[in-house]
Amino acid sequence: MIIDVHCHAWPDAIAERALGPRVPQLPRVGDGKISTLPGVLADSGVDRGVLLGIADTAKYVDGTNRFVARSRGGPLLGFGTIHPDLPVEENLASLRRNGIPGVKLHSLFQGFAYDDRRVWDILEAFGSEIAVIAHVGAGGDRESNERATPGMIRDIVRQFPDLRLVACHFGGYHRLEEAEADLLGENVYLETSWPPTMAELAPERVREIIGRHGADRIVFGSDWPMADPAREIAAVRALGYDDETTAGILGGNFARLMGIAEGEPAPGPLVEEAPRG
Repeated sequence: MIIDVHCHAWPDAIAERALGPRVPQLPRVGDGKISTLPGVLADSGVDRGVLLGIADTAKYVDGTNRFVARSRGGPLLGFGTIHPDLPVEENLASLRRNGIPGVKLHSLFQGFAYDDRRVWDILEAFGSEIAVIAHVGAGGDRESNERATPGMIRDIVRQFPDLRLVACHFGGYHRLEEAEADLLGENVYLETSWPPTMAELAPERVREIIGRHGADRIVFGSDWPMADPAREIAAVRALGYDDETTAGILGGNFARLMGIAEGEPAPGPLVEEAPRG
């Protein structure tokens, strides 16, 4: 089973507007529409894709989580969003109300740093219940690039050992030296996306990172629509690992982390009954 843990999509009507200004320096390979994503995954040989919802501001948190909840199914799993401008209880209530088992943190777009005490309060409340996929490293301007450093991720996983955390871009997009120093061997899963393609990284360096961290804690992500899932799968296969190790990276490790059985959706927290009246 191949699982792409890093997929972005928006409602068709707003996809172009939402995607356009986000990472203008990177070419896009897709349109970011939720109607397009399932076909891309199928054509790429991906069995399941994780739709990552991101609310840039607090007022969009619950709407984003509702979008994720109604979009999942078929090949799509869903991770939602939080924002520290909302109280911890409101963030948790939105996730539970929509049955969402994990969230995406994206410092570049959400405007908060990972060492913000309010973020830590939310992560503490997650415990082992809510998983986290986090952008780490560069990709924006100088200020936003300092909101999500490998060192901040190290501090989080040491403070919250029960937290199920996936650090995108091998733990440091265009900051691999810091990721190697701060994260290898820590209690964190590292994700493989490196737009426009992981193939731009020297394969011997990627193998060294995986060897030092442990192949059983590496998960596959493409970062669609900024990268092509089929090309990224080929880049993982080109690393030359045996079939068992490759299968783990491409899906088995994330399935184990999230308790996903073959052909079944990822389990989430119980959905709370919506208030009446």
